[in-house]
Amino acid sequence: MGGTALLDNGLLTGVAGAAESTAAGADCPASIVNPADQQYPDLVRALNARFVAHPERVAVIDSPSQVAPLVTAAVSAGKRISVRGGGHCYEDFVYSDETQVILDLSHMNRVYYDQQRNAIAIEAGATLLDVYEKTYKTWGVVIPGGVCYSVGVGGHVAGGGWGWLVRRNGLVVDHLYAVEVVTVNAAGRAQTVVATREPGDPHRELWWAHTGGGGGNFGVVTRYFFRSPGATGTDPRKLLPKPPARVNFTVAGWNLNNLSEAQFSRLVRNYSQWHIDNKSPNGPARDLTGALSVNHKSSGSVTALAQLDVSVPNAQAIMDGFIAYLADGVATPDFVAPQTLPWLQFVELTGTTNSVANDPTSRAKYKAAFMKGLFTPAQTAAMYKHLTRSDISNPNINIIFQPYGGQVSAVPQANSAIQHRDAAYQVQWSSVWNGAAGDAANIAWAREVYSEVYAATGGVPVPNGVSDGSYVNHCDADLSDPAFNKSASPWHDLYYKGAYPRLQAVKKKYDPRNVFRHRQSVELPS
Repeated sequence: MGGTALLDNGLLTGVAGAAESTAAGADCPASIVNPADQQYPDLVRALNARFVAHPERVAVIDSPSQVAPLVTAAVSAGKRISVRGGGHCYEDFVYSDETQVILDLSHMNRVYYDQQRNAIAIEAGATLLDVYEKTYKTWGVVIPGGVCYSVGVGGHVAGGGWGWLVRRNGLVVDHLYAVEVVTVNAAGRAQTVVATREPGDPHRELWWAHTGGGGGNFGVVTRYFFRSPGATGTDPRKLLPKPPARVNFTVAGWNLNNLSEAQFSRLVRNYSQWHIDNKSPNGPARDLTGALSVNHKSSGSVTALAQLDVSVPNAQAIMDGFIAYLADGVATPDFVAPQTLPWLQFVELTGTTNSVANDPTSRAKYKAAFMKGLFTPAQTAAMYKHLTRSDISNPNINIIFQPYGGQVSAVPQANSAIQHRDAAYQVQWSSVWNGAAGDAANIAWAREVYSEVYAATGGVPVPNGVSDGSYVNHCDADLSDPAFNKSASPWHDLYYKGAYPRLQAVKKKYDPRNVFRHRQSVELPS
């Protein structure tokens, strides 16, 4: 998508976009793809090649107005519906054996200024890089979403999405003004509902459920509308945060094969402690966002990546201090490579150049956790043991420590469905490979390391003073399997904690027939 030059004060660009969006596809039906059609095999698989469905049909949608009739027809026929945005779901929640009709929203991807709601409208099939390019080139603003360029907005936002600007600008849902959802009533008829954050909106709970309640639970999201709380006026250039004009992007690295268990544990502790100490939304290092990726010894790559707005006072000292803090008691990094980049170039670089994440033939298994405190020595020893195992050799096995805190913690917990505002950082365990022959060994690796790290709490990161559950956008079907979750915390408490009953009430009101469901969808209250 790209943007155009601003015309006058930017409103002419916005009005044209809104009119174009309203008209596009409004008078024509969606394209229906059947098993006999040549393109069918490409439309029934996730980005994760483990998941391939065999639906009766796929509806390729390019306008919000096409969704409700398709949903009504599928419900009337008793067909199981699933919805594709970007295709990045970590489990088979879209592409499962039960799926009979897939609603493919990937071409419903317009981004424009909506005059009626005085907000930036983003259709649910838009991918993150399209959104960043359009909002930044056109209005100089951004939603603080994720890193990978091809993630679809539809599911990303509903789960509470975050990315490089998380500590500076919070979660993407912290800027969500409204959501347009096709729901199904008790009579089986589809209806389009626009729910806003306005206190008097009768549908406000539906808006709230889409601020961390996860995708595929309440209906089909067709559009999101973004305007930051406190934004005033009608100039779209002032409705959302401006990203940094330029960032210091620094990469530092070590070789795992040269680090002892004690050094590895110290590195993990340093990363964790820095984020615990700098969780405040008002601290001097709030604008710095850093990740740490540790790959299996067959790669050996241990990489810290950090970015910081160069206009922040003492920016270079903050960046240097972060790298030095990580290295303290570990080892001098093998390299430290800083560079200064314009914002959009930085986003494009970090979002598109990971060949592993962007390989459409790869298979993967992921685990995730929010953390409030430090890992114990036994937990870091378990990580090191599994990262240095010799019975498996996959350079694309890794553990990634990811930033949180900062502005995230400034928002009261009750204001959004995502319930991990007190976390200081996140962790993701991942194994990515090619070919079904590698399934058993790689899935087992992810399960074994995760279970051992959280052995003291039943194999999962139960919400307590140290761990804080898991991230619904990094969904993990094992959390609802008693073979892997031996704790007293069911899967929904790991994702939603005390907010689950409230989400169930929204489910009952807007999806009383449980049309929108998958293996870990919000359940109707009993």
